[in-house]
Amino acid sequence: MAPVHGARIALASGLGNAILDGLQTLLALVFDFDGLILDTESSMIDAYADVHAAHGVPFDRTQFLRSVGYPDFSFDPWHAFEKWADRAALEAERRKRNRELDLGLTILPGVVALMDEARAAGLRLGLASNSGHAHVERHLGRLGLLDRFSIIACREDFASPKPEPDVYRLVLNRLGIKGREAVAFEDSVVGTRSARRAGLWVVAVPNGSTAQMDFPQAHLRLNSLADTNLADLQARAAAGFR
Repeated sequence: MAPVHGARIALASGLGNAILDGLQTLLALVFDFDGLILDTESSMIDAYADVHAAHGVPFDRTQFLRSVGYPDFSFDPWHAFEKWADRAALEAERRKRNRELDLGLTILPGVVALMDEARAAGLRLGLASNSGHAHVERHLGRLGLLDRFSIIACREDFASPKPEPDVYRLVLNRLGIKGREAVAFEDSVVGTRSARRAGLWVVAVPNGSTAQMDFPQAHLRLNSLADTNLADLQARAAAGFR
C-alpha cells in the first residue's frame, strides 16, 4: 500500500486539505477498451457500411448503432442483401476492411494523459472489456499501452458480459479494492450499467457511435477524457460525484 499512500500525499499537496479524505478513497481507474481507448466500434460499423457500398446495397447505420456494446446483440448484418448472398464471403470482406480501418486509428484524446497522471500518483489501472484478449492486447501492444494495466479482464475471464457486473467485480477483486475506490470509464450504455451495478463511480465518455445515447447510470458524462484530470476526479469522488 506504500505507493498509494505516497499518491495521497502528492495529490493532497496540490489540492489542499479540504478534500484529503476523498483522496484516500480513490485507488484505481478502470477503462473500457472499444470506443473508449480506441474507437474500434465506429470503424467496425464503417467497415460494414463500406462492404454494403461496394456491392451497391443500402446500409441502415441506425440499426447497427443499436448493437454497440452488446456482444450478444442478435440480428443479421447482411439482411439487406439478397437471401442467397454468400454471407461468409461478405463477413471475410468486412473483417479485412475492418483491420485496415483499425490500423489507422489513434488513441482517443485524454486517455494517455490521464493514465500518466494516475501512474505518477501511484494509482493502479484496470481494463474491463467485453472483447477477447487477442483483440484487446493486440491493439494495446501496438499502441504501447499493454504494460500500463495491473489487470486486463476480457470476455474469456467471466461468466456473463456487460451489462452484467461480472467483469467489474473481477477487476475489483483482483485489485483488492472496493467499488467506491475506483472510477470506471465507459462509452456505451451497457458498459455504464455494468460498472454502476458493481458499485464503481461511472464516467460516460461517448464516441461518434454512441453520442446519441442517454447514460442514466453514469455519475458524469464527458465529451472526451481530455475534459477531465485526476485532481478533478478525486474531488468529484470526495463529493460523491454530486
